[in-house]
Amino acid sequence: MRLVDYLDKGASLDPDAPCLTTDGQSVSYAEVQNLSGRIASALKARGVRPGDRVAILSANDPTAFTCVFGISRAGAVWCPINPRNEAAENRELLDLFGCVALIYQEPFAPLVRQIRDDLRDLTTVICFDDDEDWNDFLDGGEEPADEPAHDDLAMIVGTGGTTGRPKGVELTGTNLETMTALTLMSYPFEGRPVYLALAPLTHAAGVLCFPVLALGGEVVVMRTPAVGVFLDHVQAHRVTHTFLPPTLIYMVLAHVCLDDTDLSSLQCFWYGAAPMSPARLEEALRRIGPVMAQLFGQTEAPMMISTMAPRDHFRPDGMIASERLASAGRPSPLCTVAIMGHDGELKRRRETGEIVVRGSLVMRGYHRDPAATAAASAHGWHHTGDIGYLDEDNYLFIVDRAKDMVITGGFNVYSTEVEQAIMQHPAVQDCAVIGLPDDKWGERVTAVVQLRMGRTVAPAEIGAFVRERIGAVKTPKQIEIWPDLPRSKVGKVLKRDIRATLMP
Repeated sequence: MRLVDYLDKGASLDPDAPCLTTDGQSVSYAEVQNLSGRIASALKARGVRPGDRVAILSANDPTAFTCVFGISRAGAVWCPINPRNEAAENRELLDLFGCVALIYQEPFAPLVRQIRDDLRDLTTVICFDDDEDWNDFLDGGEEPADEPAHDDLAMIVGTGGTTGRPKGVELTGTNLETMTALTLMSYPFEGRPVYLALAPLTHAAGVLCFPVLALGGEVVVMRTPAVGVFLDHVQAHRVTHTFLPPTLIYMVLAHVCLDDTDLSSLQCFWYGAAPMSPARLEEALRRIGPVMAQLFGQTEAPMMISTMAPRDHFRPDGMIASERLASAGRPSPLCTVAIMGHDGELKRRRETGEIVVRGSLVMRGYHRDPAATAAASAHGWHHTGDIGYLDEDNYLFIVDRAKDMVITGGFNVYSTEVEQAIMQHPAVQDCAVIGLPDDKWGERVTAVVQLRMGRTVAPAEIGAFVRERIGAVKTPKQIEIWPDLPRSKVGKVLKRDIRATLMP
């Protein structure tokens, strides 16, 4: 399926049903279809051909998301550009992808002016909320355009530039169709879904729209990430499905209005993109409801490597299955997951190694980077870079990112285990654990902690609390209390920024 086929499928169920809603205003499936067709025709008139790459640079916005379907209807390839990237990184991505067109939101005009002259392939630049520019663009298209997908390539997603030049992940229509099928078979969908998108549509929140649209559901788009507004929207729109990374869920749990908000419409509250504290997850199951649903994936194998439906958080007797809350669920039905050692040999149950995956969820490769593609698919498996194990019941436990493991005094310490111990402290809102160079230990385990509003606690008290739970070797030798932690565009804590701040 092309990306636009999810829209057209929803429209076939009820063309007059609300499709995209923002700021209390809704546009129907028929209206989104019509505009996507005009966008496709306009792109064709500007010389965009099937297989060409077209970028979108925008915050959450219904017109920007409609452009995704226009790009797909033209047979072109969607390249989401993160609006919070620095100009240099976006310039690199647009150049790497070879984008011929860029559709952007007016607040990002200064960034576009800064980079457009350096992009040799870019021939069309359109601001969709500049009425004159946008109307001129749309009026330029005359013939209806509904082109087949080119080579099944649907989108190219940048991975970020933390380890050098950014890479572009090539995702096909088959990859996203697999992800959509896994979503629909793994989680509850009763009636017509209403999906609330607070997280950026350039990331997980965007691709989770496709299964909702295939069911004729409504997507409520939040322009800015405000937790209070999020809770208001869940109640007012009778939201059935939503997604947040753990750090934002912690903010929801800390919000004064949570317990007074009607959340009874929720069927599925997805969490993912980073490990979630089991203690906070148990709190969410009690206070938000038995609707929490985990997903584990990555850009290269989107969203659904493993899944844990709401029911899987509970034992048959209805009690919370505390022993599972630290897991990432079970491998999804259309993915084969294994644990691999450094030599390429597969590990047995409970043995720790790199999580590897096979199946139609896995990307086609890295754009114009055969060496990186070959490295990621060594031994015939896609390598996630995550360290973990499978238990006897086939639950997947992720113990760390390979790059985040701390080697201190000759011992391997997984930062996730230390973070989970710290998060059990009642005064802690969030935390991050890294390794810093140390003359004695090689690396010292270092924790940066954000406290709950109005709480105070000494670093020594946190250290003693952790030592009682996981022992002296894993207890941070340096504990910093910060008012807030640096976060990425999707709410992940940026350990590289913490490391840069604390490095001598």
